[in-house]
Amino acid sequence: MNIHNRTREKAQKLLDRGALWFDTPAAVTEHSDIVVTMIGFPKDVEEVYFGREGVMSKTKEGMILIDMTTTLPRLAQQIFREAGKRGATFVDAPVSGGEVGAVEGTLSVMAGGEQQVVKEIMPLFETFGKNIVYQGPSGSGQHTKMCNQITIAGTMIGVCEALIYGYKAGLCLETVLKSISKGAAGCWTLDVLAPKIVLGDYAPGFMVNHLVKDLGIALEEAETLKLCLPGLALVKQLYISLQAMGHGKLGTQALFLAVKNIAGME
Repeated sequence: MNIHNRTREKAQKLLDRGALWFDTPAAVTEHSDIVVTMIGFPKDVEEVYFGREGVMSKTKEGMILIDMTTTLPRLAQQIFREAGKRGATFVDAPVSGGEVGAVEGTLSVMAGGEQQVVKEIMPLFETFGKNIVYQGPSGSGQHTKMCNQITIAGTMIGVCEALIYGYKAGLCLETVLKSISKGAAGCWTLDVLAPKIVLGDYAPGFMVNHLVKDLGIALEEAETLKLCLPGLALVKQLYISLQAMGHGKLGTQALFLAVKNIAGME
């Protein structure tokens, strides 16, 4: 395995297990047949692919490039086109499942690009994912991830408001969760994040700062599609209020703090 990371210390565990370090994305690409990237923000993806020492500078015929960052669908399509000019191909494959899914190898992978290429790299995806679905042409994986993030946003505010209501009604929240998590309201957020909220545990599996980025992309794409998504816009503003409070590096379950503040609860 050939690797590069902007912060070398974060790659040390892989290096200790025999991975080979390269100083730039270009150097990794030069020595690889398949290149997988997962970064942070769209501007970072652009730099890693199109920068002076970026992936595209060393992309060669027959290569497969895979980006697993949650980013702009149109950026995925741009990378696909540029890869094609070099005789290579590109798959956008954002994931969902958080830190738990990554550790346990159960991530959901949403793939866009050439279907035959996705079939070819399926064994790679299966090393860390359990629900791997081909969504369509280039950019489709990113559009599907936006659907995922929109759903997360609506679910999270529902869970937070339910917990606020239960608390004000004098209920035991642990007992409430035992009931509602097994009924029609049951979902990943109730199973994994709601118990953390009850315990006051806001450590990140996925940070507020990154979700704000994702929701911004979703709203931008919705505007392009001439869609009005008022629920999404509201939740994004609440998350921005968390950033203003200095909570951008907390987990997304910290939305509870913003809802609690609106409710006038200490």
